[in-house]
Amino acid sequence: MEVITQPWPWYVAGPAIAIILFLLNFFGKNFGVSTNLETFCTIGGAGRFVDYFKTDWKAKTWSLVFVVGIVIGGFISSEYLMASQQIDLNPKTVQELAELGFANAGSEYLPSEIFSVENFLSIKGIGILVAAGLCIGFGTRYASGCTSGHAITGLSSLQLPSLIATIGFFAGGLLMTWLLIPLIF
Repeated sequence: MEVITQPWPWYVAGPAIAIILFLLNFFGKNFGVSTNLETFCTIGGAGRFVDYFKTDWKAKTWSLVFVVGIVIGGFISSEYLMASQQIDLNPKTVQELAELGFANAGSEYLPSEIFSVENFLSIKGIGILVAAGLCIGFGTRYASGCTSGHAITGLSSLQLPSLIATIGFFAGGLLMTWLLIPLIF
């Protein structure tokens, strides 16, 4: 099988996203992933402890199929559609990441300085995961959706709350990149 080394061009990917969004809107569905967490909690029996999770999860099976598709698509992409795990980063970015302690910046998607088993099982790693999970969980609940739901579906349907949420996501990303990551690492 020949490995594809370039991403899909905008004139293929853009209309494909537009068609998917149109179909979801036509059938009364919203694009987003964060609501699947509550569906998984409902399936797992969280409704016995918290009334919020007492919902009909079977009405959201289409969304669960969507998540399975994301996992399968990610696997296919990483295994069959990429020439390598190497990322083409600006040399200045590589230098700045090296100064922060990233030895092989750009050589792989998931740097071992963050995603190794040793870091995952450390107090710092667990603390970062718990803090990040709480922030993401609170943020998606407070904003009534995740980044993909607001930035793709909400903005394409001209919803003001989605514009405000997307601005907040980008501002938070800039704050994290320029202030918090240098403090953590």
